[in-house]
Amino acid sequence: MKLPAIPKIILDTDPGGDDIFALLWLLSFVNRGLADLVAVTSVDGNVSARKTFSSASQILGLTGFSHIEVGRPVPIKSDTNQDAEHIHGADGMGNLSQTLPPPEHRYESARYADDLIVDHLNAAPGEITIVAIAPLTNLAAAEAKQPGILKKAQEIVIMGGAFQSPGNVTPHAEFNIWFNPQAAAVVFDSRDDIVVLPLDVTRHLIFTADMAQALTRQHPDGKMAQFLLALSDFMIGTALQYRETEGIPGFLVHDAATLGYLFYPETLLLRRAIVRVETQGEWTRGQTLMDHRHRPQVNPNAWVALQVDVRGFFTSFVEDLRAMM
Repeated sequence: MKLPAIPKIILDTDPGGDDIFALLWLLSFVNRGLADLVAVTSVDGNVSARKTFSSASQILGLTGFSHIEVGRPVPIKSDTNQDAEHIHGADGMGNLSQTLPPPEHRYESARYADDLIVDHLNAAPGEITIVAIAPLTNLAAAEAKQPGILKKAQEIVIMGGAFQSPGNVTPHAEFNIWFNPQAAAVVFDSRDDIVVLPLDVTRHLIFTADMAQALTRQHPDGKMAQFLLALSDFMIGTALQYRETEGIPGFLVHDAATLGYLFYPETLLLRRAIVRVETQGEWTRGQTLMDHRHRPQVNPNAWVALQVDVRGFFTSFVEDLRAMM
């Protein structure tokens, strides 16, 4: 019997504390030969473009994967200047970037993310999964550059949106969709099988201080352990300040849900849906909508996760990350 090929992945990210944990979890699969990280494409989002690029490079360097290409964010002319430094720190890394090796990738000479996505999907059509845990600027730019290119991905898995849950940046909208709703609309219109991990499930994924201690217990003095403990402490502080975890000393690892879907799909329950993104509303910018009525759903474009096995998710999350310590 022919064994299935390991997944080839492009990670589209705007580090971001939870982005960093998602990247490290993905690298734990790469480290064990269970995934091939083709490239990381950075995005303007949680913090500015240059900072997300540097953070991605630093994490790859810290873990010995600096040979993996990092794409430079596609510039965006946004009508909002609001980022998430108040949650993730001025550098997106809990203000810990100075404790890590300097970035080995050069921002000025890096390929733009949309070019990188187009080139890889053309070179290996149907083989690469795009995991998008940031505003969808890069993916929409790739689609604009070569219409139909996103159909060449094996799968597109997105952390974003809120359906039966309140938003986290406005009453109705989740940050990744809200930051560039026009880009999100382009991506959702690009194919009929987008996989969405919204706040409906990620709000249950509270990574606690006890989990951080358990994760680093075997090698507490190592560079990786010290970084993750400090990052966790910072993220827990802001999560409690902004009342994201109902007083539980932990923080939400939103973006890691995408990898839970890819590698532990039994931990999630998804439903077929037609997803639309509000791009015009004064009060509802970036809201994601689907029809909950019991009626025929004609031409659905997405699979949306609405339930998660929290215990099963974190059992795998912590044990896999422990291998990176």
